[in-house]
Amino acid sequence: MTRRAGEDALAYHGGALDVARLLAPNAPEPWIDLSTGINPYAYPLPDLPRAAWARLPEAHALAELERIAAARYGARQESVVAGPGSQALIQTLARLAPSGSAGALAPTYRGHLHAFSAESRTLQDVASLDELAACDVAVIVNPNNPDGRWTRRSDLLELGRLIAARSGWLIVDEAFADLDPSESLARRLPPSGSVVLRSFGKTYGLAGLRLGFAIASPDIAPRIRAALGPWAVSGPAIAIGAQALADSAWLSRIRNLVQEQARRLDALLESAGWSVLGGTHLFRLAHKPSAPRDFRALLEAGILARPFADTSDRLRFGLPAEEAHWRRLAAALVR
Repeated sequence: MTRRAGEDALAYHGGALDVARLLAPNAPEPWIDLSTGINPYAYPLPDLPRAAWARLPEAHALAELERIAAARYGARQESVVAGPGSQALIQTLARLAPSGSAGALAPTYRGHLHAFSAESRTLQDVASLDELAACDVAVIVNPNNPDGRWTRRSDLLELGRLIAARSGWLIVDEAFADLDPSESLARRLPPSGSVVLRSFGKTYGLAGLRLGFAIASPDIAPRIRAALGPWAVSGPAIAIGAQALADSAWLSRIRNLVQEQARRLDALLESAGWSVLGGTHLFRLAHKPSAPRDFRALLEAGILARPFADTSDRLRFGLPAEEAHWRRLAAALVR
């Protein structure tokens, strides 16, 4: 079944509810957006002082945020650079990365490819770490989006060593690693040529805040900071990010909750004839031969899942936020 006009926009990135509404104008409101992999159980927003909104961010407040982030990620504070979302950091790295060949362990998140393309560079899909080791710039999403594939930290360290010996860069996108950081490279960052990206908004359910972190080797961190320029992170993002990242009790509760809900989602999908291929605690990747038709049925029910341009028999499902959403999803899956 071919994709209809407009559906390609939904295959680029999750969250395009404006496009979904055009495709299914009679769908019931409110829409349920399961396309993004953002934690639906958001961190509770604190009351902020007026100065957080009215004043330019202070350097000491940014430094404190980066100190707290370093403690959360198990990194050195001098390695941590805060930015206005991990996507902005991806764009920045594409501009700064060394010239030469660039590859990404595929299939994976296409945002890196688009960022390199915007710089008139090619990011080749590669199928193995051996192929990636031959590149001057290597990109790995870990855990991978959308299938949840993990690359072991020991393999990342060896890959980073080989690439750094040629003055290349290893970029490890850990956007979904907060809830399972066991293989995180941030904890053992190589001394040169390596960058780890972390997304605040996905785990803490506050994607609109636009906050992310680059954890970079000493030869790279100052270049990222200079490229971002002053006041790259807003005052409210600094204040909320610092409080949330220091809240270990909340993160522990959420980790247990989303693990439980991910298992519930697997059971629901399988009961409707889907094969769950993998994913992370915040999203599941599922296969069904009739996926294009099922995707459209979900749209008509006011539910947006994430399709893929190159694999039409798969959809990615995020976690429903509340019981009413679970019921609507269950009903739509059996249409």
